Amino acid sequence: MPGWKSAIGKKLDALIVREVPHVRKAVKWNSPFYGTDGLGWFLSFHVFNRYVKVTFFSGTSLVPPPPGGTPRSKESKWIDIYEDSHWDEGLLTSWVRQASSIKGWIIP
Repeated sequence: MPGWKSAIGKKLDALIVREVPHVRKAVKWNSPFYGTDGLGWFLSFHVFNRYVKVTFFSGTSLVPPPPGGTPRSKESKWIDIYEDSHWDEGLLTSWVRQASSIKGWIIP
């Protein structure tokens, strides 16, 4: 993760590991994935030129749901973190806790 995105990635990883101590990690399609045994993958993030997209695979089940989504994204919802954005760490922490305890994405 180049430049300022590296700091975002490290902060996200630390938050996820802190909130979900038994988290499983993998890298697929050049993106980190986070999951729990028996429930599947609950979160991934991907680096774009101008932002980092944090995707919750069962995001429509989160309260409140993350803002990003389209009809094609089905259950997935996301937030985009830009270099100068001020994101709500408390809300992100809540989403991580919620997402890690519900059925996520199971790769067939």
